[in-house]
This record gives sequence, structure tokens and C-alpha cells, in this order.
Amino acid sequence: MRLAILTSRIRVEERLLIDALRQRAIAFDIVDDGELLLDLSYPDERWREYDAVLCRSMSQSRGLAMLHVLEHWGVRVYNPATVTATCNDKLLTTLALLRAGIPTPHTMLAFDSQVAMKGMDMLSYPVVLKPTSGSWGRLLARINDRDAAEAVLEHRETLGSYQHHIHYIQEYIAKPQRDIRAFVVGERTICAIYRTSEHWVTNTARGAVASNCPVTPELDSLCVRAAQAVGGGILAIDVLEDERRGLLINEINATMEFRNSIAPTGVDIPNAMLDYVLSCAQEEAVR
Repeated sequence: MRLAILTSRIRVEERLLIDALRQRAIAFDIVDDGELLLDLSYPDERWREYDAVLCRSMSQSRGLAMLHVLEHWGVRVYNPATVTATCNDKLLTTLALLRAGIPTPHTMLAFDSQVAMKGMDMLSYPVVLKPTSGSWGRLLARINDRDAAEAVLEHRETLGSYQHHIHYIQEYIAKPQRDIRAFVVGERTICAIYRTSEHWVTNTARGAVASNCPVTPELDSLCVRAAQAVGGGILAIDVLEDERRGLLINEINATMEFRNSIAPTGVDIPNAMLDYVLSCAQEEAVR
């Protein structure tokens, strides 16, 4: 068995995966995506030496491009390109969740700022305005009233890229100063954390504090269904607690960070990830 870890930089998560691979005496290579030159007309045979490639690229665009190329060459990758593409795009994620009947915040889409304001009025303030791509809670805006909506939308129209002219508008969920990040590997929610913060953006990259969240049968079932809705694999599911409707799936991450979740949960996440990858690779080899 030989694996490759495709990455842009060796972070804590990648070091943990490397340590786990060494402890298991599994052969592996670290591949820097910034050093790659790909001749699309001629498959690079070295990639066929790997039983699987685990994509850990920090760049969503680089990682997705590599997944498409490697799959085209017949290389097994985790997560697959279709799953990663869906999770990288909040619009595609929302559509997948709705298609599967998964509860998610009420969301509207508009392409004109004046029309977007009508949608915000319909949802009632406050609302949340998000880019359809991105991570770490960047470029989120809580819009508290119509004056703020006019100002933010004008900035997006004037300064933003074409992506910022797609107005993804979501109802604001008055969560209890926390949300839940659950980790699904295959068909099981292996652990979950509460991310607690006084700021409305409860993201550990923005200073939220992680603590253990019990994985109840309800949480496990909902998160596994959400993972299956986008294609399944190794996924981090962001869950909101709504007083009226209960648990809502907010977003899904296909290249998850987990450094802050091992200690509070007591779960060996990198080894769980490797268990899944190796099991899938071995099953495929038997076929």
C-alpha cells in the first residue's frame, strides 16, 4: 500500500497524518501542488503508483483542479472531485441538501443588488450575506437593517469579483453563542465539537473555543444523511441549533481542519481518516 498526500503546506493536520502513516509503516509521499507541471495529453505514470491520493491542498481551486486531473488519469482520490466541487460551493451544497430533504436555513439567491434587497426584506432582518465560495468565515456579513444592506451591496457591486455579484442570502439563526462541527467518515459521525464564541461567527479560525459535543443518534443520523447528500467521504458538517426547528445543516467542508477537535473529543481523527482511505482502497483492489 502506498499513499500520497497532496498539499500546499505542511500544517498541524498534515503532520498528524504523517505521524499516523509512519506509525502504521505505510509508504507515502508528500506532493507539493505548487511544484506540479501537468501535461494533460500524457498521464504522469508516477501517480498510478499510489493506491490513493489524499487531497489536503489549502487552495480550493488548486485542489479541485488536481482532483479532476487525477480522476481523469484513473487515480483514486479522497475526496472525489464531484464531492469536493459541491462542498466548495455553498449554492451547490444548499441545492444538494434541499434535494435530499435535509433541514437547512432558508436561503435566497439574487444577481442584482436591488432584487437582493427585496429578498432580504422578505427574510426579515438580520440576514446573512455570504460568498458562494470560501472558508474560515471570511467575507460573511450580518446585515441588520436596510441601510446596512444598501451599503454592503454597493461595495460588493463596485469592488467585488464576478462571484460577489451572486448574492447568496441566508436567514440569520439566533444560535446559542455556538454551533456544532461534526466529523463524518464514511457512514459514521466519529465525533463532534461545540464551537463557542461571543461573536456571531463561531469559527475556531476566528477564535471560537472548541469543546466536546456528544454525538446523539439524532446528530449522527442527520450528519450522515447530509454527507450522503453531497456524495459522502471524509467531511466536516457545520450544524446550527434553532430553537424552533432543531438542528439545521449549514455548510459542509471537504478538506477539513481537525487540529482543535482531537483533544476535546478524545477521537484519533487522522487515524480514522486513514482507516477509511485504506479500507476503500483495499476494497477497490479486490474488485
